[in-house]
Amino acid sequence: MNCNEYFLKLLSRRDYSAYELHRKGKEKGFDESAIADAIQELQEKDYQSDTRLVVSLIASSQGKYGKAAIKRKSLEKGIPTDVFEQVWHSAVEETEDGETGDLAQLKAKAMRKYHIDDFHKLDPKTKAKLLNYLNYRGFNGFDVLRQWQQEEV
Repeated sequence: MNCNEYFLKLLSRRDYSAYELHRKGKEKGFDESAIADAIQELQEKDYQSDTRLVVSLIASSQGKYGKAAIKRKSLEKGIPTDVFEQVWHSAVEETEDGETGDLAQLKAKAMRKYHIDDFHKLDPKTKAKLLNYLNYRGFNGFDVLRQWQQEEV
């Protein structure tokens, strides 16, 4: 099996970044020039695209995770920060209203989970749990909490 066939086999299952393909090719024992040529050919045929992978990551993670968590996932896959930022800004512009809807769903879930009726009257223990919950999902907990408090006024 040559490098191109191996990468096509991998890409038939899921999307991989160029970095991930390069790493897998090295692990399999292919030489650097064969790996680079194969990745170049796959990108020319549009079989592999880091941009498409970031779009997919954002779509599958939005509403569950914030920008920071999604960015961390893309960096783990070896996608450059500028590619992520470019795709993030275009995705946010397209779904400006959808993002507030996702945040509203997250608010409803947090209210159910922590039995919150009023965000102004949070005991310190519940507030800490809520902030950890939001931070874990990649949101700035203080900003989101402040926004939710302003919505209630």
